[in-house]
Amino acid sequence: MVKAPSRYLTLYLTDLSLCVLALVLAMIFRFSLDAPFSVHQEFNRLPAAVLMLVVICAVIFPATGLYDRNWRFASISDLMSIVNAGIFSSLTFVFALFLFNRVESIPRSVVAIEMLLLIPLLAFVRLRFRLDELRPLGPYYSGTDVRKEAVPILLVGAGHAADLYLRALRHDPNARYRPVGFIEDMPTQQGLMLRGIPVLGTLGEFDRVLELLSARGQRPRHVIFTEPLSAFTEGSAQALVDRAEKLGIAYSRLNPVTELRNPRSQDRFEVRPIEMTDLLERPQAALDKEAVHRLISGRKVLITGAGGSIGSELTQQIAALRPAELILIENCEYNLYAIDMALAEAHGSIKRTAHMCDVRDASRLEKIFSLHQPELVFHAAALKHVPMVELNPCEGMLTNVIGSMNVANMAKRVGALAMVQVSTDKVVNSTSVMGISKRLAELFCQALDLDGLAANTSPRFMTVRFGNVLGSSGSLIPLFKRQIARGGPLTVTHPDMTRYFMTIREAVELTLQASAYGLERKLGQGEVFVLDMGEPVKIIDIARRMIRLAGYTPDKDIRIEFVGCRPGEKLFEELFDDSEKRVASPVPGVLGAIPNPVPSQLLRENFSRLAACAQRGDVDGMFEIIGEVLPNNARVASATSRKAGISESNAGFNLGGPCAATR
Repeated sequence: MVKAPSRYLTLYLTDLSLCVLALVLAMIFRFSLDAPFSVHQEFNRLPAAVLMLVVICAVIFPATGLYDRNWRFASISDLMSIVNAGIFSSLTFVFALFLFNRVESIPRSVVAIEMLLLIPLLAFVRLRFRLDELRPLGPYYSGTDVRKEAVPILLVGAGHAADLYLRALRHDPNARYRPVGFIEDMPTQQGLMLRGIPVLGTLGEFDRVLELLSARGQRPRHVIFTEPLSAFTEGSAQALVDRAEKLGIAYSRLNPVTELRNPRSQDRFEVRPIEMTDLLERPQAALDKEAVHRLISGRKVLITGAGGSIGSELTQQIAALRPAELILIENCEYNLYAIDMALAEAHGSIKRTAHMCDVRDASRLEKIFSLHQPELVFHAAALKHVPMVELNPCEGMLTNVIGSMNVANMAKRVGALAMVQVSTDKVVNSTSVMGISKRLAELFCQALDLDGLAANTSPRFMTVRFGNVLGSSGSLIPLFKRQIARGGPLTVTHPDMTRYFMTIREAVELTLQASAYGLERKLGQGEVFVLDMGEPVKIIDIARRMIRLAGYTPDKDIRIEFVGCRPGEKLFEELFDDSEKRVASPVPGVLGAIPNPVPSQLLRENFSRLAACAQRGDVDGMFEIIGEVLPNNARVASATSRKAGISESNAGFNLGGPCAATR
């Protein structure tokens, strides 16, 4: 009993003071209407009564558990302890007065009034523990930079789970989500607010709510269901999910608060799940599903690099569109096994064949193409890691240039309707071997597409160019996740380095959409489709955002270290080359670029010589040949100048030093 009040000594003393105040006020209320305060002998006996009440309360209050609770998390059940304390102390006071003087000194009505005053006074002083509850949640999130960076979310369902979630957000200084509204099917909830967040409409009014929030500059990037989908009107939740998916808005459901975690986790830092869309400062682009379905449905589709990051997402999305057959080509055994098993589990009814094949092997490709006669070819196989290709330039050229030529030749030989090549923004004003190799592949597909246009023959050869995809194998997002799990530090090459980003899903969706429009409407002949990736993002901002989304504070819980640029890296990437003509595109979310074309026959001759140099490891000879195709490329000029004995500084390019910042 003595230990409990010591935790709340100030509160304990305040409560005893309130006992005195309640009794005095009760006396005033009882007698002030009859005569002046000084004439009543009852007031002469008040000090003795006050002392008696204070002693009683000093014992009763701790005994009823008033100081055994954490009042910061008080509930209705805790309020009952205040009521019990007020009733028991007053009843004990009456009993003590009866024993002392048969309750002749204090009227019984005074004790009743004292009890009615004491209970609300005791409750009132405990409100200070819950002052933050008086703040609405909306403005609470507009204060700090951390909260401004939080992902705007639309909550579906305004019930008990939503209330608990909003409470948790309120008390989390590193909260990664910022609620902007509710949608709820219950008519009684419409127009109301839950903890300062308004209910804006029903699930069927999702589009109207989005327009309203967009007009306010609060368009949500994430929709969160606070209840299981089965708890909503039949079909309404699924329709909302379908609509959100079409609009490129991420969606998920709250985990039950009763979900248990393994307390023996070996990780020092347990990483919260991170949605890739949460790392973007923009909504994802919408998809024309009908056009994409017409492109794929009922056709034989071949995908190279089918087990890679882009290739596997391509394969999964294409399988969902019901092709007649899927032909998978992959050089990595495990990746091929993994994507084949994933298709078996998710799309077991789709006919598929998995081939282990290196795209450099033209004879092996010829057998596969001749056997299956694909109608559509998606070429995602490539060596894509800039530092690795810098260390192995000949391998990069053989896979990215010669491999792409082999696939294109086979697509043309079997009379496919179209070949779609996945490219990268690193081809633009390239300073890396990888970027140069993909640039040559782009030029080859452009040349074949222009040949087909001139001869009015198929297939179409289309290239889709985009920047970094979030979460791809070997990219910075998985690296940052591992580093956060270890407690840091996160390694960033340079504080000013920027990149274009989009999610893998969005990149593949727009690739399919561009391909559908290009084939169906004969758009972009001789062009490169360039995905609109919004504004470039600083890598250090991505690092800080990931730390916050994982529940930690940058530079406090987890440090960020600058480790310097790697060979071939630039401070920034671009989507359009200086030599390209930029054109408008009727494809939503897609732009157009027209590179200066190179005749296909000239490319074939140079690629044949390039392959010979690469196979014998002649890097200098390889760059001489590339220089004939790309005479204005700074990296190629630097390599040829160095061979001629001109210093790198005189050539205007530093191959091994800090990040290149030239455009």
